[in-house]
Amino acid sequence: MKMVFRWFGEGNDTVTLDQIRQIPGVEGIVWALHDVPAGDEWPMDKILAVKAAADKAGLHLKVVESVNIHEDIKLGLPSRDVYIENYKKTIAKLAQVGVKVICYNFMPIFDWLRTDLFKEMSDGSTALFYEKAKIENIDPFDLVKQINENSKLTMPGWEPERLQYLTRLFEAYQGVTEEHLWENARYFLNEIIPVAAEHDIKMAIHPDDPPWSIFGLPRIITGQANIRRYLALHNSPYNCITLCSGSLGANPDNDIVSMVHEFIDRIPFTHIRNVRVYENGDFIETSHRTQDGTVDIEGIIQAYQEEGFTGFCRPDHGRHLWGESCRPGYGLYDRALGIMYLWGLWDAYERSSRKEQEAVLA
Repeated sequence: MKMVFRWFGEGNDTVTLDQIRQIPGVEGIVWALHDVPAGDEWPMDKILAVKAAADKAGLHLKVVESVNIHEDIKLGLPSRDVYIENYKKTIAKLAQVGVKVICYNFMPIFDWLRTDLFKEMSDGSTALFYEKAKIENIDPFDLVKQINENSKLTMPGWEPERLQYLTRLFEAYQGVTEEHLWENARYFLNEIIPVAAEHDIKMAIHPDDPPWSIFGLPRIITGQANIRRYLALHNSPYNCITLCSGSLGANPDNDIVSMVHEFIDRIPFTHIRNVRVYENGDFIETSHRTQDGTVDIEGIIQAYQEEGFTGFCRPDHGRHLWGESCRPGYGLYDRALGIMYLWGLWDAYERSSRKEQEAVLA
């Protein structure tokens, strides 16, 4: 397992590269050009600027999250081919700086959804929170306004330049079903995967967050059966999944340990985080510790260790601790604590496995 840490760039992140390099076992950053609109080709000078910063800190940049997909691709519009060509050109450029994995998603309009960015917990920390009843009764336009008013930093998936066209986007998705989205995903994969394979970059789709339909929009990467179907759309080792325990874990019916075992050969990148799901459908993001949520973090790490996972892992959303002023879900302290918990589990399982093997050989 190779540990990496998400970084949003100079001037766009409260966490510095010098801080990241001090977290034990972290060897690289997970990055993107967040100022480049979805669908545009990434400029090489900006890519090289990130590489220079990472090189200076002694960190690699092998994982990109995300090269966002233009809505016209998801909608299957004739204009999609222009944006797909830009995507191919971006893949070629990223290969030049050593990128090996591109995480992306295929969620219509919203990349993720929460109702409270700083919900206070019983210990005084705050965390991202999803209130089911509020989502069912709020106008999406009001929610967008609230999200963008609460952060001075860019919010991936909630970029104002994209969401200012919210009315038009919702109109465009009228009548678009899950089957339409599946077919449009197939078209995208058939165009992109051969290019990714040529450049030895694995395309790893991120599950829908949360893993169910919101505001009547179709969503397709929601559970084990759908992941299996997506990987079969283009049966290539370069068509992969970013297995996110937090996104999938919002639905208690999802067996993430089983997913690790089934999809291990197609998981080049994993997000590990915990959530506590309540009986009414609400959920809040907790510490990474298994006992603090409803996701079997212990079982997930054990499954990865048993399968000999050699891909990239990052701690996903953390709480906001000790008065830290930071991007919602992306402070330094709780994610660093999470890494040490994940390493503790990994090292313990690895040692146990090694002792079992020694006993057999003896």
